[in-house]
Amino acid sequence: MPTPTSANDPGLPDRACEVGELLGTIAALREHCPWMGALTHESLVEYLIEEAYEVVDSIEAGDSPVRDHELRGELGDVLLQVVLHARLAEERGSFDFADVVRSINAKMVRRNQHVFKADGSLRETFPASVEEIIVKWDAAKRAEKPGRQDPFEGIPPHLPALAAAQKSLDRAARAGLTVDAHCPAAAVGLPVSPASEEALGGLLLAIVADAREQGFDAERALRAAVRSFQNSQAQPS
Repeated sequence: MPTPTSANDPGLPDRACEVGELLGTIAALREHCPWMGALTHESLVEYLIEEAYEVVDSIEAGDSPVRDHELRGELGDVLLQVVLHARLAEERGSFDFADVVRSINAKMVRRNQHVFKADGSLRETFPASVEEIIVKWDAAKRAEKPGRQDPFEGIPPHLPALAAAQKSLDRAARAGLTVDAHCPAAAVGLPVSPASEEALGGLLLAIVADAREQGFDAERALRAAVRSFQNSQAQPS
């Protein structure tokens, strides 16, 4: 397993040069390519979503040299989206790619207090369990926004319904909320208890197929159920 990159990694200057070359390429395209020059944050949204899903497809294709080659290309496409959005912001004097990098690096140091000290240097010892890490991570997040009361705040409203459902249930559990009291499916139990992810996938597909036969929109129905679940957690039990 490769060791984590450190600030003393001799490869960092070369990597910085390669990133700078990419930033220069995009700046030139923005100036001299009419199509690239016409892009906006809004017009790029569909490409960002598409490229993210293509990364997922590459990962789920299985471990192989071909997969690795495709994944490298798809990750480059996602990076392109980040660079483009940063360039658009730089052109209007808002922020640039370096600001994006500094911001996410500071966030990683701040959120991972089990690994880093406040000055970004490594701690002498590290937690032994994932559970301990989650506790420290959640504490760091709460410290950033001490006034936040809603455990579901920050879940993207446009997240696909199934992903939103899983994230909402996870947030509720980590906040110490009782899921069963407000979630009918969890309270009464599923008619079939899948024993594997493959079986679960089949069950979900069957539910969607049955919804389709009845003229229901499964995505919309689940999205509404997730909203209802989130709202119910704010009500006294």
